[in-house]
Amino acid sequence: MNIPNRQRWLLVAAGTVVALLVLDRLVFTPLTDNWKARSAEIATLQKDIAAGRSAIERAQRTQSLWADMQANALAKDTAQAEQDVLSAFEKWRASSNVELSSMKQQWKRGANDTYSVLECRVDATGSLAALTRFLYEVEKSPLALRIDSLELIGRDEVGSKLSLGLLVSGLRLAPLERKS
Repeated sequence: MNIPNRQRWLLVAAGTVVALLVLDRLVFTPLTDNWKARSAEIATLQKDIAAGRSAIERAQRTQSLWADMQANALAKDTAQAEQDVLSAFEKWRASSNVELSSMKQQWKRGANDTYSVLECRVDATGSLAALTRFLYEVEKSPLALRIDSLELIGRDEVGSKLSLGLLVSGLRLAPLERKS
């Protein structure tokens, strides 16, 4: 079989194109995809390392905060815990000169059996200065309390009398007793 020179070059060129296409599909594309996947994994791992280093840097502060929370958690006895919170709110009311119109307490289970939460809904009225002082007293309290929500509403046209709705949670490092 005698193939003319031009056809031979066309056959070589066609064979080369087919070989390059097969090489691309079997070698280059998988290698490129693998490279991209590894690059994405490396970026994720670098972020995780940065987050871990940040957590290590904050570890002492976090442990200190947790020790404070444990030391200032509500009493394990539910009645004593409720009394401590009630007396604290009464003290804050007196020092800030606000009027407490209602206070509702409810115990809630924690996400696991190591803690429970006393949720308090407090409604108070007073001037802006008095309510600000009241909030300051709640926030600086040594008790393990957290303000979950706050609602401020004007009670008159000029805004001199305001109403405050406050949802506060207190940490108790004991599970909620099961009702029998």
